[in-house]
Amino acid sequence: MIKACIFDLDGVIVDTARYHFLAWSRLAKELKIPFTERDNERLKGVSRKESLDILLSLDKRHEYSPAEKEELAARKNDWFVGYINQMDRDEVFPGVERLINAVKQRGLRVGLASSSKNAPQVIGSLGIADAFDIVVDGSMVKHAKPDPEIFLLAAVLLKVSPAECVVFEDASAGVEAALAAGMKCVGIGSKELLGRANMVISRTGDFNPDDLNKM
Repeated sequence: MIKACIFDLDGVIVDTARYHFLAWSRLAKELKIPFTERDNERLKGVSRKESLDILLSLDKRHEYSPAEKEELAARKNDWFVGYINQMDRDEVFPGVERLINAVKQRGLRVGLASSSKNAPQVIGSLGIADAFDIVVDGSMVKHAKPDPEIFLLAAVLLKVSPAECVVFEDASAGVEAALAAGMKCVGIGSKELLGRANMVISRTGDFNPDDLNKM
């Protein structure tokens, strides 16, 4: 029996991915590293450190020291925070708040589990922080998705077993993490990329809460 729904943030509740892309592209331009939207797809669902490593792997001319990497990651994050501070509730995907309310009306608990360390700030800017019973962000875990740590911690904080959780994810690494945690997963996006999820839908707001009974 499902007792909790756990939502990823980027690409599931709001499109912060475009702000990440703007910030990473800005950094890549400064470093004269070619960086495309296709490259950006590789950064979805992984930590800031790993994202930076992926970006810098595209630069064959220079080896970066740990101190340089730390400074570059901080610079990118400062730009990203500047972008998200200007977000508002209108940027929440259509139907998401309605879905969360419907889930709560059924007596289920609701959690947010995002690899982004800025997740609390994002939902604060959007004005939806109160919608979640618990929030787990990247600063609270050691291992990034596809490691299941973030979802297992969410289950502990929600006081439910992993088998009683459904995860909403838009990245293949997130789907793998949810399944590795022993949870059901609803993929948001394309079946080609998220085919291992228990169900795949185009948009988060398209999910029918009655389908929870089938899971």
